Amino acid sequence: AGGEGLHYCPHCAAPLIVRLIDSEDRPRLICDRGHILYVNPKLVVGVIPERDGRILLLRRAIEPRLGSWTYPGGFMEIDETVEECAAREAHEEVGIHVRVLELVGVYSKPGPAPGPGVVSIVFRGTTETEDAEPGREALEARWFTPDEIPWDLLSYETTGWALSAWVERFAGLP
Repeated sequence: AGGEGLHYCPHCAAPLIVRLIDSEDRPRLICDRGHILYVNPKLVVGVIPERDGRILLLRRAIEPRLGSWTYPGGFMEIDETVEECAAREAHEEVGIHVRVLELVGVYSKPGPAPGPGVVSIVFRGTTETEDAEPGREALEARWFTPDEIPWDLLSYETTGWALSAWVERFAGLP
């Protein structure tokens, strides 16, 4: 059912148990008062910033995957659109303003129990800014040509999927 590390109902604080109920097609976390706790994937939004045929990647300063490379991205907030999230993350993580363009792709991978999986939405974007200013979540930021992408040092499998799609569809476009 996922969420096996969760012990109490967020509605009433009663203990949760994993049980199959008539209205569901799989076991769910449920309390004795009938509240069902759905453990759903989290939304992560990223943007691949482009400028003069290069993309900006950052090296993570936080766990998980400390020291690995990725594009700016993070968890979506409740009060923003996916495009606003992509732009916010670029500004927070590498200090640039990005004009969010089209979608590169949507990627998903189930999470290890007890946590939820992640759905990653990745855009491409442009920036006029050459100088990136790494924020507290980035050790450094660097511009890469498609041939220079550090494929063996990427943060997540989904990072590689999105960058591969970007190279295939968008590398070399003005």
